[in-house]
Amino acid sequence: MENKLFIYNTLSRKKEVFEPINPPHVGMYVCGPTVYGDGHLGHARPAVTFDLVFRYLQHLGYKVRYVRNITDVGHLENDADEGEDKIAKKARLEALEPMEVVQYFTDRYHKNMEQLNVLSPSIEPRASGHIMEQMKMAEDILAAGMAYESGGSVYFDVEKYNKQYHYGKLSGRVLEDLMSNTRELDGQDEKHNPFDFALWKKAQPEHIMRWPSRWSDGFPGWHLECSAMSTRYLGERFDIHGGGMDLLFPHHESEIAQSVAANRTEPVKYWMHNNMITINGQKMGKSLGNFITLNEFFSGSHTALTQAYSPMTIRFFILQAQYRSTLDFSNEALQGAEKGLGRLMGAWQTLGKLRPSDASTVDVSAIRQSCYDAMNDDFNSPVVIAALFEAARIINLVNDGRETLTEADLALLKETFNTFTGDILGLKTEATVSGENELVENLMQLILELRKNARSAKDFATADKIRDELTRAGVVVKDTKDGAVWSRE
Repeated sequence: MENKLFIYNTLSRKKEVFEPINPPHVGMYVCGPTVYGDGHLGHARPAVTFDLVFRYLQHLGYKVRYVRNITDVGHLENDADEGEDKIAKKARLEALEPMEVVQYFTDRYHKNMEQLNVLSPSIEPRASGHIMEQMKMAEDILAAGMAYESGGSVYFDVEKYNKQYHYGKLSGRVLEDLMSNTRELDGQDEKHNPFDFALWKKAQPEHIMRWPSRWSDGFPGWHLECSAMSTRYLGERFDIHGGGMDLLFPHHESEIAQSVAANRTEPVKYWMHNNMITINGQKMGKSLGNFITLNEFFSGSHTALTQAYSPMTIRFFILQAQYRSTLDFSNEALQGAEKGLGRLMGAWQTLGKLRPSDASTVDVSAIRQSCYDAMNDDFNSPVVIAALFEAARIINLVNDGRETLTEADLALLKETFNTFTGDILGLKTEATVSGENELVENLMQLILELRKNARSAKDFATADKIRDELTRAGVVVKDTKDGAVWSRE
């Protein structure tokens, strides 16, 4: 397509034309999960958002190297520099090796991503597999005079960095405000300033996950892994860095500072952040009792759910909102998404059965362009879905015999539906649903055959009863010159 793609860049706070650093190659890094528990909605939204970006960039012909990390070390409780490692804590409670915890929850995360039809990234590095790179980066930052060693730990000197660069430019934070609002915490007196962050932490005797370094037996700070691994696989400067808005500060802010200090260059051209998820208007949290895992959504086993919701319903619901807007989950909203998805997939199925006519009575050429215009406007998936619903309306009118399409227009509609519904939005007929659809189709053909036989035998009472009972069940039967056709209400 000749149309330019615009991406909202968090760094500049405006939409910018997407121009890769080394076309046709695109480097994209997205922060993945810390694997100490099951995947939840907060994991699903960035996964689906950046899967959409990955799919569309590939569709446009770019060769995308998509790196999504697994955090399996260094992520301490409350995202702080003190406290217990989230994975080590889980391992201690379960009496397991930390890497058993990591493997178990990584496998479950992958299963959830597969269910959501999220494509695998090109590379999925683990923090624990890149300790050497993280040590090297800490060394480079020390050599640049932007970090200091204290008590066997290494800390990034935010104030010193800020004199030469700008710490806070991504999040809009001002260092003076951070200084006045940050209180001294117990155990942090080895830092020059409370807002300095760890590049390397000396491990306490009880800390299970540790590696030898010239500073101490310890482990890398949480922020360092992404800087080290993005540099390793995408170079010192790459195109897109994505993640949830909750990571904007301090995680992504600190990533920029580390990379600039170590490599003397701005690491990322376009910063993209998906907005947050709420449940019935409230932030999701274990303490609120509204913390729902993806497996609980798929099984309907959580008390807050009135039913099970399929992975495609969850994916469709996430795509119904533009990624930068907040997204509120409720049973009513999910049921609405389930119905909408059913209509869309039903129309896609009907499309395959339509027969061409000599002339078209509706114009379908604009639909495809509307889809491209929406995607080029910062991946505006809800507008794409609205255009596909317009296509679905036309499909149903043609199926009912109220409108007609030529062979060329039918082919264009099929190409548009296949490209945008399947390839780009990543929606598909689920395996279980697919089997059920086949069964329903066979049963409906049998019922319509019985009704046809009743009409042929002039037994109109039976024929009408079949039609009325189907109407009551939400099935509409229409008689056409080619025979009866059915559709869901």
